[in-house]
Amino acid sequence: MPTIRKKGEGQWHVQIRKRGYPTQTKTFTKEADARRWATIIESEMERGVFVSRTEAEGTLVKQVLKRYEEEVLPTKRGQMQDKSRIKLLMDEFGDYRLASLTSMQIAKYRDERLKIVGPQTVIHEINLLNRVLKSATLDWGIALPGGLPTALVRKPTKPRGRDRRVTPEEVQKILDATDSNELAAVVTLAIETAMRRGEIAALEWEHVDLKNKVAYLPKTKTDTPRKVALSSRAIKALKTLPLKKEGQVFQLQAESMSQAFDRACEPHRANILDIRFHDLRHEATSRMFEMGLNVMEVAAITGHKTLDMLKRYTHLRAEDIAKKLR
Repeated sequence: MPTIRKKGEGQWHVQIRKRGYPTQTKTFTKEADARRWATIIESEMERGVFVSRTEAEGTLVKQVLKRYEEEVLPTKRGQMQDKSRIKLLMDEFGDYRLASLTSMQIAKYRDERLKIVGPQTVIHEINLLNRVLKSATLDWGIALPGGLPTALVRKPTKPRGRDRRVTPEEVQKILDATDSNELAAVVTLAIETAMRRGEIAALEWEHVDLKNKVAYLPKTKTDTPRKVALSSRAIKALKTLPLKKEGQVFQLQAESMSQAFDRACEPHRANILDIRFHDLRHEATSRMFEMGLNVMEVAAITGHKTLDMLKRYTHLRAEDIAKKLR
């Protein structure tokens, strides 16, 4: 039985002792709240499902967000994006106790954010909050009595992937519109290898084997190193650059590549509408299937870990498929 004592004006002290469990104590300002809490805790102990709320009740959401930012984020890619997301989450949930954070609150945040940003942005934010809470429970020993509240929140439907195909004529127009050998090589490498923008920007000469037609990527978005086969066009493009034994292949930073690409596509230059640098990766992946490579071969080149993600990057033309039918 719980022991409930009145300690001064508006102070109700509860103590629960039960064999096999650490003593639980808490103070309330109302007797009704004290008895309600005691009933819940005692019931959970009787059913063998009790989880101590002490640390979760004494820890603010902003404390675990800050700890994640300082201890975990430096080991991850995309730090800048996640730092911005952490600030948003801290503004919204920072002053809540971990024990009081509910799926209803997170669902409300989801709905309000969807009025401002797209579904994919909200998915990223909820996923980050989920990772932070997982670290708190699995790595820092802070038990959440009700489990992860993010697990009970329905995520927004992912937006339909872009199906923009880039034609050979458009690629040639872009190449003709730039007076930079470096950007031309970047575009060619992207369309020939399906490498991500960041992977191209980080490419180093010591990892490029022109003889065996392979580029090694030690650091990727998925944290899984991979080798990328280089086509004859990719090799030719790389040979237009100053060849070195070491150092960065490209001087352009990732963001600068996209900006230079966008400028080349402007009306007064290549005049190509509705195109993004990332569309080159989509196009390259689709072309590999059209060349006859199988799923495993394409995935080995692109670095996609799941068939579902690979499908989102593949846009085969019905006309080309029809030619294979009898």
